[in-house]
Amino acid sequence: MITNIRIAVLTTLLMTGAAQAAEVIDVYRDPDCGCCKDWIKYLEVNGFSVREHVEPNMSKVKQRLGVAPRLASCHTAMIDGKFVEGHVPVAQILDLKSHPDLVGVSVPGMPAGSPGMDYGQTKQPYQVIGQTLTGTDQVVAEYSGN
Repeated sequence: MITNIRIAVLTTLLMTGAAQAAEVIDVYRDPDCGCCKDWIKYLEVNGFSVREHVEPNMSKVKQRLGVAPRLASCHTAMIDGKFVEGHVPVAQILDLKSHPDLVGVSVPGMPAGSPGMDYGQTKQPYQVIGQTLTGTDQVVAEYSGN
């Protein structure tokens, strides 16, 4: 009986630890980019385990990872085989798992008020764009400005 209780407690502890395991995301960034570092901090605060890769040629990284030029921003991440381009909020990163039709998501450009670009009070409206397996774009989320 005591052995069964110990096994149950150990199983519960292991399952709790697995449930709390951080999502691992690889982030590729330019060595001189400050907003990239801020986005990485945002990810870490939101429970991600970040593997940071400093790259001297981000254009080559984006091309290798399949990011269309129209979706480009400053940094590129990969999670579960899908790209995350630019200042994408955590909600859309986590939601990627429920979209097998998408190869990645992007916040093109560097809109003020997006995660990692939240300096001061100015906030621009922006969209999170998903790139489908066929190469078309679809809006997966919209954020309003001020």
